Amino acid sequence: MRKKSELPEKICEACGRAFSWRKKWREDWDSVKTCSDRCKRDLRASRRSA
Repeated sequence: MRKKSELPEKICEACGRAFSWRKKWREDWDSVKTCSDRCKRDLRASRRSA
């Protein structure tokens, strides 16, 4: 088992905060771009309006 500090991190494209790897993302970590469903929704809305 790894410590949380040893897990990979990314920066959320919507809010700019850092977020850590989660077990549910193990299959597609490379494609994860946002930290939450809310950020995903906000990112999609901003891309549609632009």
